[in-house]
Amino acid sequence: MILDKLKAYGFQAAALVLGALLLVQTGRLHTEQLAHEKLRTTTAQAATQRTAAALNIERRAGALEFTHAQQTQENSDGFTTSQPVRDALHRVDLDRAQRLRGGAESRAATYRAMAQACTAAGSGAADRLAALDGQLVEGVAVVGALRGDLVRRDAEVVLLRGQVDADRALMATGPSPTTN
Repeated sequence: MILDKLKAYGFQAAALVLGALLLVQTGRLHTEQLAHEKLRTTTAQAATQRTAAALNIERRAGALEFTHAQQTQENSDGFTTSQPVRDALHRVDLDRAQRLRGGAESRAATYRAMAQACTAAGSGAADRLAALDGQLVEGVAVVGALRGDLVRRDAEVVLLRGQVDADRALMATGPSPTTN
């Protein structure tokens, strides 16, 4: 009889213990599910913040690159638009040298004619004057060429200085978008 009661109540006790264990396990599972959802939410918020920060960096980098491109274009346009002026100055110098060359040849012929009319002393003076005129023409041509080179060099220096300033402005304004 005691054995029968023990058997009858033993199954009920075992069922109660199993039910209690099932409740405890269900509570633990629910706690773990809540912790997992909290972790997922935190991870999603962190990813959103990182994405927003990366977008801000990209926007700043884009603005810097646009400003740099604009400064580079202005610098290049300034150099290009000044080219006709430099070319005109060079042509003026070349034309002047050509005019002087023609005048020198004419004067040389005059000097030779004078030398033939004069004595031997006049002939040496005519040759020296013709040589001086030739040197004058060469000197003017050299000055014209040098002036053209100098004007071009000055324009290139302005171009390069503008480019250096634009590049420095780009470098000084912030980190590149590849930097983390």
